[in-house]
Amino acid sequence: QMSMWIQESIDTSRLMHCPLSRLCYKLSLLFEHQRPFIHINRGDLKMASQVAQQVNKKRKFVADGVFYAELNELLQRELAEQGYSGVEVRVAPSKTEIIIRATRPKDVLGEKARRIRELTAVVQKRFGFKEGAVELYAERVAHRGLCAVAQAESLRYKLLESLPVRRACYGVLRQVMESGAKGCEVIVSGKLRAQRAKAMKFKDGYMIKSGNPTTYYVDVAQRHVLLRQGVLGVKVSIMLPWDSTGATGPKTPQPDVVKVLEPKNDESPSVSYGVSKEQ
Repeated sequence: QMSMWIQESIDTSRLMHCPLSRLCYKLSLLFEHQRPFIHINRGDLKMASQVAQQVNKKRKFVADGVFYAELNELLQRELAEQGYSGVEVRVAPSKTEIIIRATRPKDVLGEKARRIRELTAVVQKRFGFKEGAVELYAERVAHRGLCAVAQAESLRYKLLESLPVRRACYGVLRQVMESGAKGCEVIVSGKLRAQRAKAMKFKDGYMIKSGNPTTYYVDVAQRHVLLRQGVLGVKVSIMLPWDSTGATGPKTPQPDVVKVLEPKNDESPSVSYGVSKEQ
């Protein structure tokens, strides 16, 4: 019995300075050696719960990001011809709602909603949802000309149909600028005509390239076009306009844009209220 206590003291000294490790060690002693009671500090218990919560939060964020990336890749490949433009995941306590944005939502639903039911079954089986715990909805893109993903897919299919590169890119530029965007940039790179690869850049309007406003003012999408002579890369960047309602663009104004108000006209009073010195 004395040797057992010595061994326990040696193992205790080798423990890490982690409250979760100390708690697990004490619980193992409780179950393995069948002791009637064991002393556990309240501080260790509190810190161990905090460490467990931190680990769970990190894993949750990573799992949510992996889920969104895999779901986006699946829908992008399956619904490319239907004008897939993005997905939004809304998690509720009872069920998870997945909203698919596309330029042709009727084609996403399919005949008698057959296509959307097939996609729901695939997502449910792949990610381990329970029966009825996930639902898919199709939604039309509100402003197609201001969506970089929709314009990149449109340009991709134009190039697959052997349309000249300049004509296809200028058509995208015109549609984007007519939709009210502040600026647009289209870059196509690869073997365009000859065997030598090159890049062509088409610009119109105003475009910011650096700073924090690029995260919410510039919408960027990239696609690959698999042609017979090789792969072309397509990149579409759209500078969104400022909108106070948030319908067509971000609500936050740009920090470097200063609005100068017109001065008010100071009207001179018709009646003098003061008394002159001579009077």
